[in-house]
Amino acid sequence: MSSTSAGSSRTRLLTPLQEFLKTEVAAGVALAIAAVAAIAWVNAFPGGYEDFWQTKISLVSVGGFDASADLRKLVVDGLMAIFFFVVGMEIKRELVIGELAERQVALLAVFAAIGGMAVPAMIFVAFNVGGGEALRGWGIPMATDIAFALGALSLLRGRIPLQLFAFLLGVAVVDDIGAIAVIALFYSEGVSLAWLAAGAIGLLATAGLVRAHVHSWIPYAIIGVFVWIAAYQSGVHATIAGVAMGVLMPVFAKREPGDAGAEAEAISRRITERAALGASNYGQWTRLQSLGRESVPLLERFEHALHPWSSFVILPIFALSSAGVLIRGDTIADTFTGGIGLGVALGLVFGNVIGITAGAYLATRLGLARLPRAVTWPQIIGVAAFAGIGFTVSIFVAGLAFDDPALVDQAKLGILVASVGAAVLGTAILRRVSPPTGSA
Repeated sequence: MSSTSAGSSRTRLLTPLQEFLKTEVAAGVALAIAAVAAIAWVNAFPGGYEDFWQTKISLVSVGGFDASADLRKLVVDGLMAIFFFVVGMEIKRELVIGELAERQVALLAVFAAIGGMAVPAMIFVAFNVGGGEALRGWGIPMATDIAFALGALSLLRGRIPLQLFAFLLGVAVVDDIGAIAVIALFYSEGVSLAWLAAGAIGLLATAGLVRAHVHSWIPYAIIGVFVWIAAYQSGVHATIAGVAMGVLMPVFAKREPGDAGAEAEAISRRITERAALGASNYGQWTRLQSLGRESVPLLERFEHALHPWSSFVILPIFALSSAGVLIRGDTIADTFTGGIGLGVALGLVFGNVIGITAGAYLATRLGLARLPRAVTWPQIIGVAAFAGIGFTVSIFVAGLAFDDPALVDQAKLGILVASVGAAVLGTAILRRVSPPTGSA
């Protein structure tokens, strides 16, 4: 085999994970730009920033009925539901055919992520015991921002193996599951059982479509909107509807790959033969196009279509609407002397380093898991530091946890400081323990 063909073969093997990482890395840059823009905006025009995001939009107006919401609520409850729909599909893909499909690798990520959620939460609680409303923020330092973390880690791609990216992705996916559960169980109020039952019926209908091998996106979209409305009305945060729908999406194609490949090969031969005779191939190409749709799982079709929108449109808009924090003397002082800012910052950085490393070590000592090939324990410690980059979901939880804008600002500032600190610490560790010989 020539070096060219060998290289192309290797590229094909790595394409799914590399394409995902490429999108997340670029998304991290877009997210960072939006966050900086939000901070600059709110500090230059604090009144204008809040006035803009509190602008009321009328959604439905019929007779005496008028449903309206401000721009920020539309982003948090509406656009972020699409983001969490993509997250749900990523979770499903990783568990069924991705990095978490192998039992030992999955258990390593699960144990590491549990440690990476529990220890940061305990650190936060330790700084806020008896703090009243402040204690509600214990869920803030539990989440890892996939886009930012993978984006920062990519700066070391010449030094670390691809398996380290996969480990961080696995930990972040399990973190997302934990964060979603925390939002549903602890940050939802006034739950309506009737609307919750309606949402459950919608999810059962979705499962029925999957079992019936329905691969048209239209019925899923209609039911998805209904489930979102039911979740919104139920009191459970509306973004949970997105996650639930994402996890239910079918991961297997309508057509069996071998049969589809054989038919595609036969069609290709007919196209070649008919082209030689000067005959029209419209019908053959149409069938090949239909075969392509039938051969790709609906989950992958949805994810391929929505992932760029989620990464480059929805998340930057969320950052622009929610990352704005007034950097004033009293806010800085309260952040670095009060329990909320310190609990968030130390929980994210040191909580993840301690928790993820301890969780992974426990899994291997129990014989339940093993380190990925070419990955060392010092590298696990370094990547655990990168997991302390918490942004999207951490800010999201901060907005749910606190009603007082001052407390939200302290949490946001703690998140921003921790994210920078985690990136610096992780880079320092991995540069020291990883010679520039790897390839990602």
